Amino acid sequence: MILDAARLALVNLFASETRSAFWKMLGLTLLILVGLWFALRETFAYYIWPWFAAFLPTMPEWTGWLTLIAAIAASIGLALGLALLIAPITALIAGLFLDDVAAVVEKRDYPNDPPGKELPLGQAIAGSIKFLGVAIVFNFIALLLLFIPGVNLIAFFMANGYLLGREFFEFAAMRFRSPEEARAFRAKHASTVLLAGMLIAGFLAIPFFNLLTPLFAAGLMVHLHKALSKRDPGFKA
Repeated sequence: MILDAARLALVNLFASETRSAFWKMLGLTLLILVGLWFALRETFAYYIWPWFAAFLPTMPEWTGWLTLIAAIAASIGLALGLALLIAPITALIAGLFLDDVAAVVEKRDYPNDPPGKELPLGQAIAGSIKFLGVAIVFNFIALLLLFIPGVNLIAFFMANGYLLGREFFEFAAMRFRSPEEARAFRAKHASTVLLAGMLIAGFLAIPFFNLLTPLFAAGLMVHLHKALSKRDPGFKA
């Protein structure tokens, strides 16, 4: 079921019907990531580096190589900080375009089914912002575990698998259900949604392709919700 949903989501990535949403999501994702990169870099340059540089004049000349090491460490830290924010940014952007993607997927792959109802913009944005805060906290914890061998990858996939799976599935489900029913339906199929979320987390870990995560995740969860709804047609919250 999950693999079938993923296959269909990959096909939809480059379908002509989703091209408009594709460029919107890609452009906005790049714009936000570039903006965050400059914001993180300027924050480091103005607030952190001066504090560190204040110690350098008092150090012997032979320790000048520490400056190079510090610069490299800073670059790695900025990259990790940006990586920390990719998952929440993904869901934030998806909140703006999920209905566009879902409508295309439903029309393309489920033409005989009743179409979903578009989420109110305010509700979609509020949900995305709430998720943004939770995802940053979870990913910060995962980042702290980065230096524990064997735990770091598990923490990354479990944290992002749970968060991305929950958020994208509920987005897709709320086109056909109330928010309460969508959450209850997700909870009933929690293990399936988690596995699908971990698949999204795996996609998120692939450089360059991860820029397409919002589009892939939205399509995947639309297909998964359709499949689970057909398997469990009598569900009531």
